[in-house]
Formats: sequence, structure tokens, C-alpha cells
Amino acid sequence: MQENKQENKPYEKAREWAALLCRYAGEDDAFCRDFWERLTRSEGVFGEFVYYLEHRDFRCGYKVAGYSVIDIMVWQMDHFKARLDRGGDGMKDNGDRMLLMAFDTMLRMEQNPQKYVELMQSETGTDYPEKY
Repeated sequence: MQENKQENKPYEKAREWAALLCRYAGEDDAFCRDFWERLTRSEGVFGEFVYYLEHRDFRCGYKVAGYSVIDIMVWQMDHFKARLDRGGDGMKDNGDRMLLMAFDTMLRMEQNPQKYVELMQSETGTDYPEKY
């Protein structure tokens, strides 16, 4: 019985942290439930999520179409910067949101890798027609 409690501890800790991360990121309960459901179905992304929770660093051992969660986060940060240039969307002071969206995007990328590979290879967030 004690062994089961120890095995479930990382899972419960991750569930609690996911809920807090969603709340800090400004997401509602529906988003949080959906995110958790998708996260627990993905062994690779879940492993990265737990590693980040335990170490506050990226392991980058799991990749989708050659991209790690940090690659996705860097790509998204470029887009967040572009949104700030255009008037912002609340990302400037919300690192929790940026982190959550990187994991969320990786989960979505597992389902449709080609879409995200094309976006990551063709889009740069700071280049848009009205910038200059």
C-alpha cells in the first residue's frame, strides 16, 4: 500500500502544479481540465513537464518532429515579443503563461506536427508589415 502512494506522488504533484500553472496563466477550469487530460495521455510531454516541475529546468529529452519544448518556447517568445510591440496580450509579465503555452503547443504539435513545423520554419514573430 505504501508503495502505491509513493508511485502516485509525482502524478499528484504534477496535477496540482498544472492546476496552479493554469490559474497563474489566467486560464479557466475548462482549459485546465483539457490540458491535464492531453498531458496525461502523452508520456513524452508529461515526462518533460514533471522534469521541469522537479528541476525548474528543461530536460529536452523528448522531441516532436525534432523540436523540444524549449525550441517551442523560444519560437513562442518571439511571437510574444511581437504582440507586445503591437500592444500586448498580457504576456509581458506572465512567465507562467509562456511556460504553459509551450507545453500546450507541444501537446498540439504531437497531433499535427507538420502544421507547427511549417509555422516554426516560416514565421518570425517580430516581422510584420506595419512594424516600421
